[in-house]
Amino acid sequence: MTAAIGAADLRKEFGSFVAVSGVSLDVAAGSSFALLGPNGAGKSTLIRMLTTLVEPTSGTATVAGYDVMKQPDDVRRAIGVIPQALTSDPELTAAENLEFYAGLYSVPRKQWPELVDRLLELVNLTDWRDRMVGTFSGGMRRRLEIARSLIHRPQVLFLDEPTTGLDPASRHAMWEMIRDLQHTSGLTLFLTTHYMEEADELCDQIAICDHGHLVASGTPAKLKAAVGGRTLEDVFIAYTGRGLRDAAEGNARLDVRHLYDRTR
Repeated sequence: MTAAIGAADLRKEFGSFVAVSGVSLDVAAGSSFALLGPNGAGKSTLIRMLTTLVEPTSGTATVAGYDVMKQPDDVRRAIGVIPQALTSDPELTAAENLEFYAGLYSVPRKQWPELVDRLLELVNLTDWRDRMVGTFSGGMRRRLEIARSLIHRPQVLFLDEPTTGLDPASRHAMWEMIRDLQHTSGLTLFLTTHYMEEADELCDQIAICDHGHLVASGTPAKLKAAVGGRTLEDVFIAYTGRGLRDAAEGNARLDVRHLYDRTR
């Protein structure tokens, strides 16, 4: 399959600190990919490089076929980004938020009414079209921001911890919406999350990052089998806990069951 995202030996240094060290990955077009890792593992820096917000120190990366260093404007036009923080304007209505971004992306004005209506319907916010966003719940604002990220018809959608702060019911509703969106649109999804179940539910491929390195990657089923674990939580503990060195060097098959039991 064609790679929607590709990185080769991607590295980012901040002075003497190495945030990302030699990361290589390929994300197939139309797939859903999750990047997992503890705080400080390098996830955010990696995403910031792929979305052209931070320039790599070395290595190469392409998104939607465009080089992130040589063609940053083309990359930006080809991607949608949903940051962890809520960034919709609370003093505008839902429709006005979408129209504002349509203008930023130079979407022809004559397309705005139909496009706004279609996107609000997609995220189940039609009845709140003319309501001020400041009156919305966190889940409603997150749904609006997903709609906003699609205003220019991107090929790749980056979601940085999209359900952080949502209650369990809202989180599961968001999963269902993201799953339907990906299946119906053919978008490539690149997701970061601290919720292991979220990655397991939504993603075809998983990569685990720690100390700036990718220490494991594969399908959820293969990663669980590799460590003899039952859940992605088992996998996460194995590759970011005591078994990190062996995982990174490929020296041993990890058995996480005793680690899992000790955490209970």
